[in-house]
Amino acid sequence: MTYQDNIASAAQAIGARNGTWDGIDAEAVARMKLQNRFNTGLDIAKYTAAIMRRDMAAYDADPASYTQSLGCWHGFIGQQKLISIKKHFGTTKGRYLYLSGWMVAALRSDFGPLPDQSMHEKTSVPALIEELYTFLKQADARELGMMFRDLDKARQSGNEVEAQRLIHAIDHYETHVVPIIADIDAGFGNAEATYLLAKKMIEAGACALQIENQVSDEKQCGHQDGKVTVPHEDFLAKVRACRYAFLELGVDDGVIVTRTDSLGAGLTKQIAYSKEPGDIGDQYNAFLDCEEVTDVTQLRGDVVIERDGKLMRPKRLASNLFQFREGTGADRCVLDCITSLQNGADLLWIETEKPHIEQIAGMVDRIRAVVPDAKLVYNNSPSFNWTLNFRQQVYDRWVEEGRDVGGYDRAKLMSADYDATELARQADENIRTFQRDASARAGIFHHLITLPTYHTAALSTDNLAREYFGDAAMLGYVKNVQRQEIRQGIACVKHQNMSGSDIGDDHKEYFAGDAALKAGGVHNTMNQFAA
Repeated sequence: MTYQDNIASAAQAIGARNGTWDGIDAEAVARMKLQNRFNTGLDIAKYTAAIMRRDMAAYDADPASYTQSLGCWHGFIGQQKLISIKKHFGTTKGRYLYLSGWMVAALRSDFGPLPDQSMHEKTSVPALIEELYTFLKQADARELGMMFRDLDKARQSGNEVEAQRLIHAIDHYETHVVPIIADIDAGFGNAEATYLLAKKMIEAGACALQIENQVSDEKQCGHQDGKVTVPHEDFLAKVRACRYAFLELGVDDGVIVTRTDSLGAGLTKQIAYSKEPGDIGDQYNAFLDCEEVTDVTQLRGDVVIERDGKLMRPKRLASNLFQFREGTGADRCVLDCITSLQNGADLLWIETEKPHIEQIAGMVDRIRAVVPDAKLVYNNSPSFNWTLNFRQQVYDRWVEEGRDVGGYDRAKLMSADYDATELARQADENIRTFQRDASARAGIFHHLITLPTYHTAALSTDNLAREYFGDAAMLGYVKNVQRQEIRQGIACVKHQNMSGSDIGDDHKEYFAGDAALKAGGVHNTMNQFAA
């Protein structure tokens, strides 16, 4: 509905009350409705799922149409990210939010900071989704509220051209509400637990759930050691649980991202059930590191399997876990991915130990030989030392090309001594184009950084603390924060406006008319930032 249509609809509803609602202004009602277009989390999930599906189709047509996101651990951080995107690029198209289970564990748990082992309260995940969308909806309300105020000024000054321009802008307003890819970890229990949590996350607004194939009660961060994977059928039960949750709630376009940690996980907790040779359980078991049993009297509570007509004992650790053969990680990743896509997953996530395009592409090529439209979500992780990795990649390529690398020490390429060198400049250029190049070569539809705002909060706070508590004192804040906010046009310099004081003033005027006691008068110190 257009702005004028909303006013007319509100006027009709008010007029039907035989004068008892005469104190209600139809245009105020229309404005409040436009400022709050999403009534429930399910409204958001359906709206954003459609966005993701359109973006996935656009990527299939042109790999340059990849998408991006940054991980956010608080609603305010997510809000400021989207405000900045709209400010700098004029649109939120292709930009999402990522909700990291790591950051929930480290920053949002009632137990305090925790490692990424799914020990935090599972309800804290849907709570953060709801919080993020609350802040994004407030960003809409704030920006539209400013447009409404400008519309009133244009009318009061008799500038009909400007008034019509503003009404057109209101009718074509782009919301800050964008898709969230939300981390459900390993499902926090069995398939039923996964289903129940998935429902809560979808009801809070999540249109995309990312789930990994680790054992739930042994879960580790994807960039740490000690990861233990589950057989495919166990994982697929959780994938189906997520799909049932989407369909039950009417989010038919809901997106499931299946993450495999097999590349860095050499352990499994159980041997897969197999009905016949070559089935998915048999393929999983084929990766087990086994030794032939020649003397059954040496067995002591061991599990044995048949392989090629021989009796084999899978190697088992003191932890009661079984280990896979070394060097099988990539093969297991490929099988994980193909199996997931054939059983309801929409996107893949391969957790790697370094950002290397050809390593990723080598696995994607094999996956696409079976599932041609396979697409990845890729973690541009802060756990990678990007500078060292890419400098070493350039170094290795130069060695292959026969170039002279005598002036470089490969193990010490992180040193600032190399910052001005040709090798460092080439590495930085490769980092700059990594997302574009990887999307073209390695099937990456969505690039995200899991924990960027964790690091930016720490860095900016460290810089402020060093200055403010040092010789610079108050100048440390004024020069490096407030002055930069003003000059760079950071909306938060007017923090009262950002927190909703102007929206509150509008509502006071709607509710009380001329009797409203508003905060935004001449004595409001925020007026110092009007220039």
